[in-house]
Amino acid sequence: MLRFLRQHNSRWLALLILLHGLLLIASVDIAAHLRYLRDAASFNYFASDIWPRAALFAAALIAGMAALGLYQTHFRERWSGQMTRQVAGFVLGGILLIIIWYAFPPAYIGRSVFIIALLFGFAGVALLHWAFLRLVDSDALRRRVLVWGAASHAATIPQQLRRRADRRGFRVVGFVPLAHEDVAVPVTDLLVPATGPLLDWLRQLRIDEIVVGVDDRRRGPAMDELLACKLGGVEVTELATFFERESGRVELHLVEPSWLVYSDGFHVSPLRRVVKRAFDLVAASAVLLLAWPLMLLVAIAIRLESGRGQPILYRQQRVGQGGTPFMLVKFRSMRTDAERDGVARWASQHDDRVTRVGHIIRKARLDELPQLANILRGDMSLVGPRPERPEFVAGLARQIRYYELRHCVKPGLAGWAQLRFPYGASAEEAAGKLEYDLWYVKHHGLLLDLLILLQTVEVVLFGRGAR
Repeated sequence: MLRFLRQHNSRWLALLILLHGLLLIASVDIAAHLRYLRDAASFNYFASDIWPRAALFAAALIAGMAALGLYQTHFRERWSGQMTRQVAGFVLGGILLIIIWYAFPPAYIGRSVFIIALLFGFAGVALLHWAFLRLVDSDALRRRVLVWGAASHAATIPQQLRRRADRRGFRVVGFVPLAHEDVAVPVTDLLVPATGPLLDWLRQLRIDEIVVGVDDRRRGPAMDELLACKLGGVEVTELATFFERESGRVELHLVEPSWLVYSDGFHVSPLRRVVKRAFDLVAASAVLLLAWPLMLLVAIAIRLESGRGQPILYRQQRVGQGGTPFMLVKFRSMRTDAERDGVARWASQHDDRVTRVGHIIRKARLDELPQLANILRGDMSLVGPRPERPEFVAGLARQIRYYELRHCVKPGLAGWAQLRFPYGASAEEAAGKLEYDLWYVKHHGLLLDLLILLQTVEVVLFGRGAR
């Protein structure tokens, strides 16, 4: 959790969620005052335990909005998109509250208070979210960043972080071109040659952070100058670390083995293993308890379409933690002769091997539900990189540097790469997914797992990335 909150984007996100929570709690209080405006005795009775019930109201609505992607660190929706997500989030949160109140009636706040609180809460959250994003995006609150270097590595920033949402929290003041280095930065008016002692010059430009992004590390600033900058209050960051922090992925071409060895993360403590396993067992059991009727309907639909004698489940070998193979279980969504020649193939867009029922269950991700058995057995985790077939892993490991690092943790049913990257069906797309998988391997923790699971609801509802 502490690693997660050290990310600059995560700090403002945590503050936004906190403000939304306080506002929603206050909306319940306002609703109660309006509902019992002329009945002081009833209000005093209602208000005796209002705060725990108001906190539950706020938590359920925030969970609904988080599940619909309103709290993404690189939120790019326009005002209409934000409103759509917020409406859907409130509906989802309201359904969650009704289920909780049905199971635990003392938490109920009453129909009138509920409706009034929803109206006040919706308007307040919409205005606060809009004002907060405008404030965070203002130049006054963004860190002023100077990039040391202007060649191909430094050019990754303007090339990969082009959108305003990608630069939330920082502003590039300029790039320092070096002698004998070909300038690759597309924004030439941001080239600023260094003058005078480094720390004094940075203070003149009011720089908050210097990012060392030279192609040849031997041409970077002298270590004593960088140390003086750090002691003088200017943050010093390697380009790979900066990009990882701001983009939510590890840019493979910027990373050297030494960065992987010495950077924070990439470590799983015994306590983390125990907590993750306990979370997997509890969560997978809960999902199985809720989803078994749906799984039964899927099994019946597959049997009706395929007829007697055709398998309902599909077992396929995948690569797990440490490169150990295991048998993954899914609902069968393709014809039984999908690979009759014995050659492993990626699933493609509009794949003619997919059955009619298979098309539906793949879109809704229902074909993945039998993997709950893999989670309970310990082959997989609820959250982690998607497990790939050994035939694909062998080829990808030869083509993509650091590919084997994704096997440092258990593969998962949901994952960071599934949220941030479309379905991968080629070596190039696998490399793109690996950048997000490595970010997860480096930063994974219980809080991040919970956030990924919440945002996976959006992926399932809208079928993003399914083939």
